[in-house]
This record gives sequence, structure tokens and C-alpha cells, in this order.
Amino acid sequence: METYPKRNNKWIPLSFLLIHSIAILIFTRGFLLTRTELPFHSTCPDASLSPCLPHNHNSSQNQNHHKCWTKPVVNRVVIIVLDALRIDFLAPSAFFPEAKPWMDKLTVLQKLAFSNESSAKIFKAFADPPTTSLQRLKGLTTGGLPTFVDVGNSFGAPAIFEDNFINQLVLNGKRLVMMGDDTWTQLFPNQFHKSYPFPSFNVKDLDTVDNGCIEHLLPTLYKDDWDVLIAHFLGVDHAGHIYGVDSMPMINKLEQYNTVLEKVIDILESQAGPGGVHENTMLIVMGDHGQTLNGDHGGGTAEEVETTMFAMSTKKHTTSVPPEFDTSTCKQDPDGKQICVSSIEQLDFAATLSALLGISFPFGSIGHVNPELYALGSSSLNLDNIELENFGSQPAVQEWMKSYVNVLCVNAWQVKRYIDVYSNSSVVGFSSDDMSRISDLYSAAEHHWSKSIKHILMDNDGNEDSINTSALKAQITAYLSFFSSVAELARSKWTEFNLTLMITGFGMLVISLILQSLAIFRGDKPFAVDSGLSTGAALTIFIVLIRACSFLSNSYILEEGKVANFLLATTGLIKLRYSVMSKTMRKEAFIFLAMVSVLRVSIDIGLTKQAATSQFMSSSPTWMLGLAPDHPALTYAIEIAPILSVVVLIYVLYIAISKTPSEGIWKYVTVGSMLNYFLIALLWASESKMSGLDGLLQVIGGRNIIPQTAYAIGLLQLFLLASAHMFCAGKEKNLASRTVALVSACSSPVILLSGKQGSMLALAYLLAGYCIMRLEGVERRIKSDGHNKFSKLDPLCVVQWSLLSICMFFASGHWCAFDGLRYGAAFVGFDEFVLIRQAILLTIETFGFSIILSVFGLPLLIPIHSQTPKARGEKRHQLFQMYMLYGVISATTVTATILCVTIHRRHLMVWGLFAPKFVFDVVGLILTDVLICLASFYYL
Repeated sequence: METYPKRNNKWIPLSFLLIHSIAILIFTRGFLLTRTELPFHSTCPDASLSPCLPHNHNSSQNQNHHKCWTKPVVNRVVIIVLDALRIDFLAPSAFFPEAKPWMDKLTVLQKLAFSNESSAKIFKAFADPPTTSLQRLKGLTTGGLPTFVDVGNSFGAPAIFEDNFINQLVLNGKRLVMMGDDTWTQLFPNQFHKSYPFPSFNVKDLDTVDNGCIEHLLPTLYKDDWDVLIAHFLGVDHAGHIYGVDSMPMINKLEQYNTVLEKVIDILESQAGPGGVHENTMLIVMGDHGQTLNGDHGGGTAEEVETTMFAMSTKKHTTSVPPEFDTSTCKQDPDGKQICVSSIEQLDFAATLSALLGISFPFGSIGHVNPELYALGSSSLNLDNIELENFGSQPAVQEWMKSYVNVLCVNAWQVKRYIDVYSNSSVVGFSSDDMSRISDLYSAAEHHWSKSIKHILMDNDGNEDSINTSALKAQITAYLSFFSSVAELARSKWTEFNLTLMITGFGMLVISLILQSLAIFRGDKPFAVDSGLSTGAALTIFIVLIRACSFLSNSYILEEGKVANFLLATTGLIKLRYSVMSKTMRKEAFIFLAMVSVLRVSIDIGLTKQAATSQFMSSSPTWMLGLAPDHPALTYAIEIAPILSVVVLIYVLYIAISKTPSEGIWKYVTVGSMLNYFLIALLWASESKMSGLDGLLQVIGGRNIIPQTAYAIGLLQLFLLASAHMFCAGKEKNLASRTVALVSACSSPVILLSGKQGSMLALAYLLAGYCIMRLEGVERRIKSDGHNKFSKLDPLCVVQWSLLSICMFFASGHWCAFDGLRYGAAFVGFDEFVLIRQAILLTIETFGFSIILSVFGLPLLIPIHSQTPKARGEKRHQLFQMYMLYGVISATTVTATILCVTIHRRHLMVWGLFAPKFVFDVVGLILTDVLICLASFYYL
């Protein structure tokens, strides 16, 4: 006699959720560890331990100006951060192959940088991934290299306790004023003399933070109660996320910034005279990272890591940097004038600013003082005997090199001290070979310093200038070689991988896979009935393993959507073969293959979003259809297709409830979904100028009222379904009706948050899923002898369902990277930021089609329609098996991903590709396990 799972077996999915959570937590502790953050802080007396000369060694009049490690070069610094500032937002269009609409908008900075009499320069700045604002601000202020996840706090803004530039400013008595992005006050609480923070997470808000900055920035520039001013604008970043780079809101923002910067520079220059508050001020306008043409960032592509910096000294004469240390790249503008852009690593920002202001360098900084940025303050050095018109001459250059080489000496000593302390304090540290190589480079530079350079700096006779110049250049080169080696070492071996924890987590996942596979066979022999089912099991194992092995290659990870689509098409061809052989359901087989082709096109379009401009995305239907971009037919189709898709979905639900014995709450919940679909169509119609309903939103109370109403109906539907499950436990319930009710209730917010593509994606998903459901077991039926009254589990249909859900993830425009998240979806229906609420909405939008609807819709694949007690037991049994098999497929994917990141933990793309893939997969597995638990309690 066959046995079926008892109701207490619904707890089995919960046990696997716990096992997976523990395994992933253990592996994550070993893989995503950050470098060890040392608790030490630099102090001014530390410099006496270095072999370098004090900055005031040859000038007694400077004794009362003594500040710290180096002589202050500037008195005040204004730092204006334009979030997500691409290099082509500032550098002239002559530096790029083709001029774009967003280029040459910050003209005031370009004019100053390329004016002969101006002490200003444009830099191409390089950020280290990950390029999220939080981690870039941490890197900029500490001079270190934040890794992919810093102690698990990447998505919050914990206070930075590691020594940093802001902390050193406060310790040295500098007064700081901050305005703009409130991340600064979260990272550095109680550090600012004055602060004007504004909420930064509402990406749909382009103006609140910027207007707040402008309101406080211009008046503050006239005051003398601060030493360092930080203004962090967010408009460009938000415009990129919502509209893309090639958009009018982006261009408008850049033009607004140009106007603001023009006013800032006018104020600085008007107060730059002798005795003025800005007599010796440096202005720095910079980005914290770049952005792709879609406005995304977070990864390590060139567009994301390349940003820019503009620096200007209010002193109108500075020393030229020797050609050996000049990183300028020059072009000719349309007028034939030579224009040059230099380069700088953001890693060097903290050390350079510390040297400019004369404060001690952050203890953990591994950057070096940038020569070109430091040279902008050279007018404040001891060059009194050099006439103004001779700045840039040999004596001035040599005098600058004397000052710069002593700064580098202190800088190198500080970096070497940190590397030594880190290697001794850290659990892993650096290898003996690495430390030996670094020590040799530093010892060679220090030996040359002690042997000749120290005497040159102490000799004021000025004899043998050519010999001195060569020696100074050689010393600077030696120090720069040391810094380069340290940075290279840190970038390659910064993260301390705990292999014991990683292997333990991996082993637990493998064990869970074995146990979960055994759970599929519990109480039955589903794969041993006949050769047909054995074939299905073999195909299932083969496809799952092929996809898992593909994760060992970074190229296949980049093309994951195409791989899943190819495997899905393969299963479709197998089903087509059996349909032709059985002469049944051939239409469904052909429709399924057609839908797979449609999804492939959608996946290709989704992949182009990573590299294509918004202009391409808006015109891509043009070349496919042969229509002009403004063709009325194309415009009408784009507006009407999503609404027609919603109408079709409403009709499908109507057919479902009219042909299915749906009663009571299940029917009312489905009707509620139809109402939600209508509200979504009404929202899109009111947003379209073609419908004549564009004024409706203002009449009914604003653009948020319809989404909020849809959310409220959705919550009410879920409450009714939960109540029906609890209070109707003793009654027999139609499985199809319950599935339709739950899936339709969940689909409404998914479609709403996915935008106008949502309804068309849902329609494609529905049609492909219907074909899978109809084709389920077609292979078995042509081999059946007709004596089996009840069907057994067809594992291939579950694999198809899983591959379809993966295709939906990529077809909806997502990819496994943080720049693939659509942050704007978190604010559909809301303007203010609430962390939990916005996180839930973003999760629904990201995993709605691929996980939520897929897990809850799995019972639709069960082919048993009889309502006898034995049939109901078979249904529960097959549903249990399906969910276990679906869980095995998901867990196999994550296990393969974990094996992949373990093998490639030293790969060049580990943080840019493999780590994001790992994060998305483990979040997807945990979410899948949670939903399987909920579905088990709801259906079983």
C-alpha cells in the first residue's frame, strides 16, 4: 500500500531553510571577510619616529606655524562632491571619439582648467570597486581599499572607527562644515562643526539634496568659521538611476551644477585678495564614482570606476611638475589649443589632502601624495626668493621637489609602518615573500635618502643644482615605486579568506543536497516506474549539472540568461519530439518554443541595458521594425501594448474563475486581483498623454494613490487567504482555485513595480507556463500501458519551470549585479524613504517573476484532476515532491556558485562578477526556501 506525506511533513522545508541559512552564514563569514581594521590612530608626535626632516628644519620663523607632519600648503579646502560624476561630464568632448549631448556642460571648470593664468587642473580619477557611495566615501577618507562587504555593513552606514581624514582634521583642530548627503553624518557622527544633512535614498527625488546644498553652500563661503567645507550633491546620481545619462533631466542637472559652480568660483575669487578669507583656499570638485549609461554603478567596469576631479587654488601661480611625474594626456580643442587632463587614484586622496592641510596621515592609508595636486599649492612653499614670472623655472621646480620629496619620505614611512603593524596584527597578514619585497623597496629608498637627499635638503648653498635635481628625481621615483608595489599587493591580497569556514559552509550545502534529494523519494518510487520516467530523471540531472558547471566560467556567468534560455529551448525540443510521436499537443509544443524565442529576444535587450545608452534603448524597436523613432504607429504601440496586456490578463482570470469550481474567499480574492489589474491599467492610461486621462491623477489625489490602493488590496487578499487556510482547514479545497487566487494576488504588485513591461512579461510567463502544464507528462503518456490511474512526478517539467523563472529574471532587465537593481521601483507609490518598506518593494520587483510567482505557481503543474481521497493524497504527495525537487535545483545552483567563488577567490573579477553573483544567488535561495515553507503550509 502506497503511503503519502502526512501533514507534519510540511516542516521538512523549514529544516532545509535552517540548514541552508547556517551553511551560507558560515561560508559568508569565510568569504566576505574584510581586511582587519586596526584601532590605531596617527598623531602629530609620531613623525619624530620617522627618518625624515621636520618641515621647519631650516626656517626658525616657521616654528610658530608648526602644525603636524608636513607644512600646511593651503589654509582652507572646499570639497564639492557631485555623486556619480562621469569623466565625460567634465573632460572636454575632444578627449572622446564622439561628442554626446551630456558633454561640455560644466564649461566654467573647463575654462579655468585650460586658462594659462589659472592654477586649476582637471584629473581623470580612478575609484576602486565596489563603486557604491558608502564604500567610496570610506575609501576616500581612510586612504584604504574597502572590500566587497565591510564586516557585513555595506547596506547601512555604520560609523567609521578606523582612522580617517575627517578624524585627523578634528584632532588637529580644524572646523568642518558638511551639507548634502546624510551618509556623511552617519559615517562620521559628531565630527562636524556644522552639518546640514538631507535624506539620500529617494532616487526619484532629484532636487531636495541639491537645493539644500545650494541653500547653505553659498552663504557659508562668505564666513570664516570653518576650515574644511564638504558639499555632497546627489542630483546627477539620481537622474542617472531614473532616466539614464542620455536624458534631459541629466543635462538639466549638469547645467544647474555649472551655474552653481560659477557662483562658487566667483565668491572664492572675490575673497582671494590679501587678507581675504579665501586668500589661500583650494577648491576640489569631484565624483565619488562613475556610472554606466543606464545610470547604474556598484561594479568594476570602466564606466563605473572612472570618475573625475577638478582642483583649483586661489593662488594664481603654481610650480610645474617635472615631466617625469606629469601624468597629463593632451589633445587639441576645435580652436587648435592644447588642452590636458591629468590622472589621479582616489586611493591617494586622503594622503594628498592631509599633506595639503598639514595634518597627520590616517594610520591605515596606503595612498601617496599626488604630485600634481600637491603642486597646485606650491605658491605657499618657501619660494620667496623666486620671482612671480619664474614659477615653473628650474629653481622653482627644484625647490618644489625638495618639499615634495620630504613629504613623500613621511608618507612612505607611514605606509611602511601600517603594513608592518597590519601584517603582525592580522590573522593572516601578508606572506613573507611579499613583505620581503616591500621591505627591500623601502630600504633602498631610505638608504638613498639617508646617503644623499637628507644632506641636499639641509644644504642651502644651492651648489650642483643639476646633480641635486637628478638625485631628487631618483628619490621620488624610488618612493613612487614603493607606493605602487604596496597598492598592487593590497589590491591582490587584501581580503583574508578563511578556507576552513568556506569549506565547512560548502560541505553543509552538499550534505543538504543529498538529504533534500532523499526527501523527494520519501514514501514512493517516482523515478523507477518505467524507462520513460528514468529518461526524464536522467535529462533532469544532466540539465541541472550542465547549468551548475557553467558557473565555473566567468563568460558563462555573464551570459547566464542565454545559457538558461538555451537549456529551456532544449527541453522544449524534447517535448516537441514526444508530441509529434504521440500526435497530441503539438500546438502547445510549438507555442512554447515560440515563447522561448521571445524570451531570448527580451534577454538580449535586457543585456544591452548594461552597455547601451537610453537613446539606443528607446530606438531599438526602430531598427527592428524599420520605423522612425517618432513614428505615430510606434508611439501608439508602446503606449497601448501594456494596457492591452492587462486587459488580456483580466480576461484570463475571468475564464479561470468561471470554468473552475471556485467558491467563497478564493473567488473573491481572484476578483480582487482583477480589480488591481484594472487599477494598474488606469494608472498607466493616466500617465499617457494619448488617452486624455493625464489630468486624472491630480483629480484623485496624486500619482501615489493608485499604487497605494493596489498595495492595500493586495495585503487584504493575503490576509483573506491566510484566514481561509486557518478557518477552512477541515474542508476540502480545490487546489487549482487556491493556486490561482494566491498567484493572482501576488502578481499585481509584481506587475505594478515592474513598470509597463510588467504586464507583457506576465502574459509571456502565463503562456509559457500554460504550455509546460499542458505538456507535462507527454513523454510518459506515450509509453504508458493505460493501467496507471494516477500520474507520477515528471521531473523535467519542474526543471522547465525553474529555467523559465531564470529566463524571466533576465528578460525583465535584471542581472546579478547591484547596478542591475532598479531602485526607482522601491518608490512606486511613495515619496519618502522607509528602509523596510522600500527594501520589500525592491525585493518584490527584483525576484517577483523569477521566484515569488514561480514558487507559488508550481502546483499548477500537477496533472491530477480527480477529487477522490486517494487522488487528493496523490496531489499532496506530488506537490511535496515538486517543492523538494525545485529546492534541490535552487540549492544546486548556489552550491555551484559557492564552489565557483571558492576556486576563483583570487580571480581579477572576484568582486566585480563572482561576489555579486554569489550574493544574488544566496538571497534567491533563502527567499525560495522561505516561500516553499509558506507554500507548504498553504497547500499541504
